[in-house]
Amino acid sequence: MENYGLLSILPPVIAIILALKTKQVYIALLFGIWFSWVIISDWNFLTGTVASIEGLVNVFKSEGNTRTIMFSALVGALLLFIQYSKGVEGFINKLNVLIGYFEKKETGYSRVIIQLLALLTGILLFVETSISSLTVGTLYRPVFDKLKISREKLAYIADSSSAPTSILIPFNAWGAFIMGLLITQGIQNPFSMMLSSIAFNFYPILAILIVFVVIVFKKDIGPMAKAEKRVKETGKLLNDNAKPMLSDTITSFKPKEGLKAKAYNMIIPLATMVFMMPINLAATGWANVENYSSFGDHLFQAIGQGSGSSSVLYAVCTAILVAMVLYRSQGIMKTKEMIDLVLKGISELMPLALLMLLAFAIGDACNQLGTGDFIANSSKDWLSPEFLPMVVFIISSFIAFSTGTSWGTFAIMLAISIPMANIHGAELPLIIAATLGGGIFGDHCSPISDTSIISSMASASDHIDHVRTQLPYALIGGVITSFLYLILGFMMV
Repeated sequence: MENYGLLSILPPVIAIILALKTKQVYIALLFGIWFSWVIISDWNFLTGTVASIEGLVNVFKSEGNTRTIMFSALVGALLLFIQYSKGVEGFINKLNVLIGYFEKKETGYSRVIIQLLALLTGILLFVETSISSLTVGTLYRPVFDKLKISREKLAYIADSSSAPTSILIPFNAWGAFIMGLLITQGIQNPFSMMLSSIAFNFYPILAILIVFVVIVFKKDIGPMAKAEKRVKETGKLLNDNAKPMLSDTITSFKPKEGLKAKAYNMIIPLATMVFMMPINLAATGWANVENYSSFGDHLFQAIGQGSGSSSVLYAVCTAILVAMVLYRSQGIMKTKEMIDLVLKGISELMPLALLMLLAFAIGDACNQLGTGDFIANSSKDWLSPEFLPMVVFIISSFIAFSTGTSWGTFAIMLAISIPMANIHGAELPLIIAATLGGGIFGDHCSPISDTSIISSMASASDHIDHVRTQLPYALIGGVITSFLYLILGFMMV
């Protein structure tokens, strides 16, 4: 591979600057891809443009990339199915029964239980962050108002139980996306590597733990403490000058009229998808295991050796088929209606699939330039390996905070941090975790994060108030995480 030196870092740096200036991640990534191929083509703009188009096409030469993009698109179809069948509404109705039971208890007790239920709901809906934030915010807003719990607290719970959960339970589009990026960086067993990194992904774990502690021990701090005091003393759910973002609906797609809402129309398809993922991992990895002592050992090793991209794709296909049979048996949908919904659902997640395409393409282009190897070799003389996990976490946090997107941060940073880990001899799961955790932390603090905006909207909270009240808790988690990475950097190198 040709050594492009300092030129190799220009495309990702320019992509970051463009993302910061324009807030348009798609344009930033596309320009980064084009500029990479112009450099590779010896500054021939015409050849570079053609090469960049071919670079996008070549993404699909990787079976893993193609499966990941297909999975993400088909998840849109599955989510649309459960919305249209009133499965989400049925699930919410069941939760309302549970909420109503605890509302009848003593106020002090019910306040804690209701907040814990909101946190648990967000965790259970790990399949998709927007569904999680929208459901928690919209569902619990009336009861939070009744119990005089601030809108800022509701937005905080909705936000902190969505993305952190989705990255810790990676049987979703997040997991598929990360596995695709790991494949691009030459990781042979991306699912096993991703699972290994979860134990070191401290920020999402701390984010959920901090919410739990705040709820159970009633330890509100900073602006959140003032917000809670305001509600208790004056009954005002919002500040006097607040401008609440408002959404009264869980999703933008209306359920079918005239149907009885049933929770199992949501639970069965989603449970099928989650249940089928480890089964598919075992099936795809079974033949790859040679030495084993027992059936259990064979099964465990097979799951570790399985194809993550194949498993998530087969799982979502199975879930869609189960949903079709379930809804057809109830007379909810006819075959033509199902096909139309599949196509509609795929179209709604096309932006996500496009982001994946661009992320994989810029990763390939940076590999051609040797960006990660250049940065890793350049930093070898001045950056101690012990500090690498903390440095990667901080840089990822800054990019995510500035751009408002954790996914865009993953795409840029994994292409740099993985080669750095290899050159410095650092533990790869630890560095991957630092990259992913930094993306979540920065996104959590950012006022332009789509997850934070959705949480404000669903909770009918002033968006700036939500960011301001959430920030102290996020910073506590971020600072603790930084020190943990510093300590582990010295222990594991």
